[in-house]
Amino acid sequence: MARLYSNENFYYEAVEHLQALGHDVLTSKAAGNANKRIPDEDVLAFAIAEKRAVLTFNYQHFKRLHRFFPEHCGIIICSEDRNCPALAHRIHEAIKAVGNDLEQRLVRVNRPNP
Repeated sequence: MARLYSNENFYYEAVEHLQALGHDVLTSKAAGNANKRIPDEDVLAFAIAEKRAVLTFNYQHFKRLHRFFPEHCGIIICSEDRNCPALAHRIHEAIKAVGNDLEQRLVRVNRPNP
């Protein structure tokens, strides 16, 4: 399964569901990076150093970072959805759809329309 690094604002409950699905998810808090206002460029650099794909809700900044720094381990940008089990399932399915090969990929996971 995928090695992921959840950005600080990502829902911990969704992280737990992803872990239950077999993904190795490191949170900002567990990495000692919480509440430090770390710039997105440094979040991506940390994820690269840890060989993990970034998991974030921050569409604009990480889409830009993907263009400027394409040599990364993956970026998964999600629409916010408080239904954490459903969000985790959509992320899991998106990862499976690329064959767990997130290297240099920007993956968008959208919340379905009501």
